[in-house]
Amino acid sequence: MKTFEKLNFPESSLKLKYDNLKPFVFDNIRKKWLLLTPEEWVRQHLVNYLVTHKNYPSSLISLEAGLKYNNLVKRTDLLIYNKMGVPLIIFECKASKVAIDQKVIAQISVYNKTIGAAYLCVTNGLKHYCWTIVEAKNKFDFLQQIPDFKEIA
Repeated sequence: MKTFEKLNFPESSLKLKYDNLKPFVFDNIRKKWLLLTPEEWVRQHLVNYLVTHKNYPSSLISLEAGLKYNNLVKRTDLLIYNKMGVPLIIFECKASKVAIDQKVIAQISVYNKTIGAAYLCVTNGLKHYCWTIVEAKNKFDFLQQIPDFKEIA
């Protein structure tokens, strides 16, 4: 049986199963079993952390939502809306072995040109980076941690 790396999130109680020796995880947002890839391992831990520790309502979370940019169809890893249905935070998840570099930052920035979220976050499960866009000053403000829903909603 495959073991997955310990991530920089509190312990979670993900539902796991094996089918034909392949690992699967139950996605509580989409209510279905998904093949457990290294990126999915990060995404599911992030969702658990957001709901359990940061007070994000699961009803406002969308996973792998489609978007169009320059006639290309892309998917966001995780998108959180505010209570009015406006995009609030976009997350880009990478496998723990993938470095968070300028390419990852560029990827989420391109997605956000279509989405227009106020907050952007990237994580590989080990390191998390979040920032908000301050349009009036045409700059970014980096945050010390992933914000609590109550702080930004």
